[in-house]
Amino acid sequence: MPQTHTNDDKNCKGIWRRPRFWFLLGIPLGGFLMFVAGIIFWGGFNTVMEATNTLWFCTSCHEMDTVYEEYKQSVHYRNASGVRAICSDCHVPKPWGAKMARKIQASFKELPHKIMGTIDTPEKFKAKRLELAEDVWAGMKATDSRECRNCHSLETMLLDKQDKSARKKHTLERKLEKGETCIDCHKGIAHELPEGYEG
Repeated sequence: MPQTHTNDDKNCKGIWRRPRFWFLLGIPLGGFLMFVAGIIFWGGFNTVMEATNTLWFCTSCHEMDTVYEEYKQSVHYRNASGVRAICSDCHVPKPWGAKMARKIQASFKELPHKIMGTIDTPEKFKAKRLELAEDVWAGMKATDSRECRNCHSLETMLLDKQDKSARKKHTLERKLEKGETCIDCHKGIAHELPEGYEG
């Protein structure tokens, strides 16, 4: 007995052959796939960004041996409270936009020097150290020592626990009056001051 098809069967089978159906199905499917790809890309991107902020990454270049050894003698590395500030805490901003700007700056300003070997020996590093330090200090001054303030703030300091000189210098009035910021007084807190520095 021959098989008969109803109009509903024909319409149902025909819908799969219509380009408009696939186009309409493709929009949400394509959107979903792009959403998933975006999550995977963003997760990978953030993972790489955070990996470049680790102490291991920062000290993996032999050019950093000198400053790393100095840092290990500082209060930021070892202290009574057991709280450690690593390289990125002081040298990489926390806000996303500023962090990306700093990473881009490092890519174009610092990586070429790594490739060219500008500071690849202790002697070359020592010769360039004052210039490098002044560049870091200028950046900190320009941002009102933003990275210092991730951990330290005038508002939360117990001024009565500080000696008279520190108490006087840590007042908000002095900061506003003189335009001073943390780095104006605290150069050399984690690394030795370079030869030739006149403070």
